[in-house]
Amino acid sequence: MAQPLVEVFGLPIDNLTTEGRRNRTHKLCPFQAPGTACTKVSVTDPLGVCSVADGNSEAITCPTRFKEDWIIAKHAAEFFFPPDAKYRILPEIRIKGGDGSSAGNIDVVLAQVDTAGRMIDFGSVEIQAVYISGNVRDPFEFYMSDPATNGAIGWRGAKYPRPDYLSSSRKRLAPQMIMKGGIFKSWGKKQAIVLHKGFYDTLPTLEEIPVERKYEADIAWLIYDLIPHKTENRLVLTLLKTLYTDFGTALATITTREAGNVEDFKALLNTKLRKL
Repeated sequence: MAQPLVEVFGLPIDNLTTEGRRNRTHKLCPFQAPGTACTKVSVTDPLGVCSVADGNSEAITCPTRFKEDWIIAKHAAEFFFPPDAKYRILPEIRIKGGDGSSAGNIDVVLAQVDTAGRMIDFGSVEIQAVYISGNVRDPFEFYMSDPATNGAIGWRGAKYPRPDYLSSSRKRLAPQMIMKGGIFKSWGKKQAIVLHKGFYDTLPTLEEIPVERKYEADIAWLIYDLIPHKTENRLVLTLLKTLYTDFGTALATITTREAGNVEDFKALLNTKLRKL
């Protein structure tokens, strides 16, 4: 099998520069403040995999990977606020339902502020990385034991890791839209959902609102890809497209599965009945 890992501690696995060695040695996450260690899965033994192979492309598996240079905030703010608005980035803000119980954390809230720093408006940014099926810890540890050699070796261990888009949309994206997105919709506040292209391509086709009427939209879907840097051995988070949707229509599309063949289901029922 091919090598399943694409980026480890923020850089491609074949990046053997001083920066690459430093990131791996100190388990650093370059998408946070300088010198910040990765804490994915464990503080003491982090699983520093940012993206994995997805055929000839890659899939972002860590939400922090999307925080490169905070371009997602810039793009979301263009939807939320007027041009040249000043705003602050507030990560991990807890949100409650009407009964006072927790509805989870908003990944990022952008707060528009005036010249005195007082809030004028706000919007929600939800970051959706993809789940992995299989075992990514074993190939990660194999790679880390000798990056210069093992980065070029494929992985033949059990449970080869792959992006699991179905579980990601059913168990993560849809519930977050229902729980947290529904609250923001009731408040009349806009939302941005950040996805990698591979994840977005697996979703059913969403009914778009034309860009010239984006002010009518509840949600901006920000679709990114990882593009090789022109001169350095690294991948750059790049916005590919933005599409605008109504909240209710998008939620119905995401949560409704295409029906299978009813005759097959009836045949199954008849088989069960004959066994009674």
